[in-house]
Amino acid sequence: MTAFDAVRARRSWSKVTAEAPSHAELLELVSAAGRVADHSGLTPWRLIELRGEDRDTLGRAIAKAEGDKGISSKPLRAPLLIAVVASPRKSDKVPRWEQEAVASGVAHVLSLLLDEAGWGVIWRTGHYTRAKAVAKAHGLKKSEDLLGWLYVGGKPDRRRGGYRRGVDARRFVSRMPQP
Repeated sequence: MTAFDAVRARRSWSKVTAEAPSHAELLELVSAAGRVADHSGLTPWRLIELRGEDRDTLGRAIAKAEGDKGISSKPLRAPLLIAVVASPRKSDKVPRWEQEAVASGVAHVLSLLLDEAGWGVIWRTGHYTRAKAVAKAHGLKKSEDLLGWLYVGGKPDRRRGGYRRGVDARRFVSRMPQP
């Protein structure tokens, strides 16, 4: 499969099975995903792997952020969650927004690689990504931002269609205005 084919076949999997890639498989894919364009090679990102009871810890933090008691079931929707953290570095050349774009790029490429490896993936966000309780549960530094989680598991039916239609590129590509 070419990169073009992988991108065109990509879709979000909101429901996944209890299977998940191993830690070793994940490390191999992250190694490749880390090759995204990164001005000055700052590597302004990190990932946090959540499995098993880690998901309960996150569920308690989400519930606290929402003003509820107990545990939110949201993190239990997949056996593996990968928290995507923008971890900006001090730089006179590379602004914070560009470093956050690098972290987003890593997450997107990782989601493509996971999909190509046969795993179902969806990138989930929400207002609680900026909640103090959730940041604390992830051990974030004050300078870091949680961009969301990749929820990863087995694809329930690997033959299933339903791929997202491509965009009409003519609507989004233009030329520079002429004076």
